[in-house]
Amino acid sequence: MSNLKRLLSGVQPTGKLHIGNFVGALSQWVALQDAYESFFPVADLHALTLPESVDPARLRRKTREVAALYLACGIDPRRSTIFVQSHVPEVTELAWVLTCVTPIGWLERMTQYKSKAGEAGSVGAGLLTYPVLQTADILLFKADVVPVGEDQRQHVELARDIAARFNNLFGSVFVQPAALVRASGARIMGLDDPAGKMSKSLGENRPGHSIGLLDDAESIRRTIRTAVTDSGHEIRVEDASPGIRNLLTLHAAATSQSAEVAAALFAGKGYGFLKETVANAVIEMLRPIQERYRELTADPEGLESVLRSGAERARFIARETMAVIREATGIGDLTERGSPST
Repeated sequence: MSNLKRLLSGVQPTGKLHIGNFVGALSQWVALQDAYESFFPVADLHALTLPESVDPARLRRKTREVAALYLACGIDPRRSTIFVQSHVPEVTELAWVLTCVTPIGWLERMTQYKSKAGEAGSVGAGLLTYPVLQTADILLFKADVVPVGEDQRQHVELARDIAARFNNLFGSVFVQPAALVRASGARIMGLDDPAGKMSKSLGENRPGHSIGLLDDAESIRRTIRTAVTDSGHEIRVEDASPGIRNLLTLHAAATSQSAEVAAALFAGKGYGFLKETVANAVIEMLRPIQERYRELTADPEGLESVLRSGAERARFIARETMAVIREATGIGDLTERGSPST
């Protein structure tokens, strides 16, 4: 048994995983996997919150794609547990228990629910209870920390509140997770609209919005060439527009160079030079990821073996947690209580 604290984070297998996901999340997970006992689910159950948009065959395919990208980006199954969320049925069992202890008002105040409900008009209950399913992911594995962006901090705070309420009702069972938010770092914005963060869903349906981790070199060049800048022609690093700043941030993320190096490289140069340089840097950064991804997908049984092993490890821990939950709440299995008399 590891003495390390536990970490959990995951991605939905929807939309197009993009360079912002890599810079802001996946690369950070890779860097943290030696410091924590890490769990990285592919959150396929979360994809059902908008059932009208679900294509079952596509969801299965995207689930494997995301799992392969976890590995291609550097998550090591010998050091971290990679699994498909739905392969651990204890997640949904715990989600129901936690739903029963969560006041509706807590869920209705969630920023993402209010935003998505306003866009969709009529929504299913799954969209409302989505944060409880997230909480089940976190608490089932007794995660101490959850790496998130600032926009997801509220969900971790809700998980803390739910854990505290459960502990108050049924005894001290859960640790309270903490959000692990980077103090500083790159935040990649949409290339067609640098006022908003790069989006998986928009990237799939809006050409020029994002750079996917699996985009070919020509697609990357085309997307960066059409990136929004401003009406100027010469780069002024010290007072750059949002579009120029976004390209500079992208270059820094792709090359690990400092702002000072960028200032020296691009000051006084034209936008064409900037875009070509950024495109080259991004293509080179993604090259090893794409090569490793092709190797992994050429051996589908090897990928399935990783997911089976991950699910077995995850279920071992999940069963331990649920045994405590069942005891605390009074629910249980027939096998625990004995067979009914005949």
